[in-house]
Amino acid sequence: MSEEYKTLLIHGAVYKTQWTKKFENRTFWKQPDEKEIHTHIPGTVISINTKVGAKVKAGECILILEAMKMLNRVTMPFDGVIKEILAVKGQKIPKGTLIFVIE
Repeated sequence: MSEEYKTLLIHGAVYKTQWTKKFENRTFWKQPDEKEIHTHIPGTVISINTKVGAKVKAGECILILEAMKMLNRVTMPFDGVIKEILAVKGQKIPKGTLIFVIE
């Protein structure tokens, strides 16, 4: 594994450390957008219980996702209006997929 030394300056102290290519190519954390709903598990979309333009209340079931033979309800985290639906009934979706955009 190829490693090279880097110099870090932290609170006035100088440190020499090794950074791997894996560390340099890591995915940086990004503040989640509260207006986007992503899947937390992979699965198959069984039903979409809303439509674009619909006003939905917090706690309302907007999608049912089957994962490992269990039906998982995706509920609305806050009151809002559905701006975009990116999932399709019967679609197999991986973890982290954007499924709804909320206004």
